[in-house]
Amino acid sequence: MSIRHDSLSVTWLGYATVRIETADDFVAYLDPGRYGVLDDYYARDGDLVCITHNHHYDSDGIERVAKEDATVVVYEGVDASDIDRDVKAVDELDYDVVRVGEEDHLTVGDIGQVDLWSLPAYNEPDGPHADENGDVVHPRGLGCAFMLSLGGRTVFWPGDSDALDGFRELEVSLFLANIGGSVVMDRHEAADLAEALDPDLVLPIHYNTIELLETDEEAFVTDVAKRGIPVVLDERSANQ
Repeated sequence: MSIRHDSLSVTWLGYATVRIETADDFVAYLDPGRYGVLDDYYARDGDLVCITHNHHYDSDGIERVAKEDATVVVYEGVDASDIDRDVKAVDELDYDVVRVGEEDHLTVGDIGQVDLWSLPAYNEPDGPHADENGDVVHPRGLGCAFMLSLGGRTVFWPGDSDALDGFRELEVSLFLANIGGSVVMDRHEAADLAEALDPDLVLPIHYNTIELLETDEEAFVTDVAKRGIPVVLDERSANQ
């Protein structure tokens, strides 16, 4: 199932994988792959592929979604040698690979179809997802968030992060809410962030694909809707 957001068609394929298509057929993917979400999926229609951090880096997933001439934007901290899975090194990917830091901006497409910004994304050592020693699964520098401007809309994917105060300053049309909890913002924190962002639409993702991310997506939807913010589920992915 896909959801519509004005001129955009948006599909959550499971885990952190999202496909976004504009009315003029530009296709972007966020964090494609892992945990079987792309089994039997060989679209290879992606003009742009964005990778936030090591946990979401899957070279096979990239090859399943990217066109031959795709631009693949990878956070500078992604390092295959630090990943205990069988993945290609980033510099072995046969695409136009662009590395970004925490606060970069670039334009992708022959006629500038997409503006992309990277933003800091992490668990705060004194935050709700740190252990008693202040250790976190996603320290600052491990990954980033992405905001895309395409098809006249802005799409925000916070990656694996707490609901950072800086996020609240963004102007967002579509908020891809990370509601899995445990090592990322939970549904309550994501709902509070949605209220602060006041987007045109919220689509929750990154939940229930694995046990670590189990949550009550229906309760999230009810919470956000009660705050007067439009919210929708991609029910096919939510029930997989």
